[in-house]
Amino acid sequence: MLQFQYIEFLFGLAILLPLVGLFLFVIHWKKKKQQQLGDNRLVTQLTSNYSHQKYQIKIVAVIVCIGLLILSAANLRMPLLPKGSATKGVDVMILLDVSKSMLSEDEKPTRLDKAKELIYQLLDKLQGNRVGLILFAGQAYLQMPLTADVTAAKMFVSNANTDVVNLQGTVISEALTLCNNSLDVREKKYKAAILITDGEDHEEKAVETAKTLTETGVVLHTIGVGTVGGATIKEAGTNDAKRDVNGETIITKLNPDLLEELSKTTGGTYQTLNKTDEVSARLINTLKEMETKPINNSGFVDYQSYYTIFLAIGVALLLVEIFISEKKTI
Repeated sequence: MLQFQYIEFLFGLAILLPLVGLFLFVIHWKKKKQQQLGDNRLVTQLTSNYSHQKYQIKIVAVIVCIGLLILSAANLRMPLLPKGSATKGVDVMILLDVSKSMLSEDEKPTRLDKAKELIYQLLDKLQGNRVGLILFAGQAYLQMPLTADVTAAKMFVSNANTDVVNLQGTVISEALTLCNNSLDVREKKYKAAILITDGEDHEEKAVETAKTLTETGVVLHTIGVGTVGGATIKEAGTNDAKRDVNGETIITKLNPDLLEELSKTTGGTYQTLNKTDEVSARLINTLKEMETKPINNSGFVDYQSYYTIFLAIGVALLLVEIFISEKKTI
């Protein structure tokens, strides 16, 4: 069923009524002024090169263009899968590190931005599965419970930043525990977790916690973001390198050894996030090999948008209006 995503923009169509009224007023005003100028035949001769019809076409084109642009902004769309439809898939929990070290720029533009780019690609390819999102630094929070609504998932990912978790650090074990509790512990399969971090853990419980994931049937895949050589962390607002209490510049480094050990513990895979396309493709292929279960879609999996149609026609009309002359064609 077709629907508009941003219904509030449709109220903008109300502006067309005063525009049409203004247009009719101008036409009436022009006729009145023409009559006031004097001899009708003389006025006609003086304005013989002017096309009243072309003027009207230009104004109508502008008004229709405004209406089409408003409809484009409202984003007419159609759900690809209706509510309540059933697909086969798995439950995937994404664990994203949002600690300050993820602002390092050894991956461009930052580690966090590159991680989010990977998640966007994964979400596009995970349609039909249920996906959840956990954000963690010194603490872990369930940002989004499992859902089949890809559009909602992308919105939560876009809002992820280093300010959403007040306590800084990188406590992977707490994120893993929350992940395990957020998945169905009664099932011993159909579950995967994707941990995206630079691996700078500040406590030693991560490997032990990963073993509990194995007991409940969760396969953990780890993605390392950053470089082994490391990089500085820029202070917000000043762009100065972050320093420790002794005044020494802090260098944050990727810890691939920990991430490899975590993935091996649960029978998962480890990859360094170099080329986003290749990493997402390999990870999706791995997930596709998992045994699936029926998944009821409580929302909409994704949408086909049609805003480009209104936008293209509107821009075309605007270009036509620009090139239409108000002079008569001889």
